[in-house]
Amino acid sequence: MPKKKRRKLSREIEKEISLIKKEVELITAIIFDIDEEELQGEYMEAFHPVKVAALTLANEYNERGVTDELNNWLLAYKDLLNKFKSEFEI
Repeated sequence: MPKKKRRKLSREIEKEISLIKKEVELITAIIFDIDEEELQGEYMEAFHPVKVAALTLANEYNERGVTDELNNWLLAYKDLLNKFKSEFEI
């Protein structure tokens, strides 16, 4: 029977993922507070890739631990968030 590979874990990454989840929740709440439905829809559509990257990042860490793929998702999340913040006023 093959040996199961252990996940490499990191407290620093866990803290960063926790902060990312809180940031996504905060921005989502701010978007839901927008009264104008059309504008709210634009913000939600633009923020969706950021949410996907954050969820994928958290899932990648939970399933595989610290990997190169995790680092790629972390960079992607940060890039997407910066792009969102530069294009939309939150």
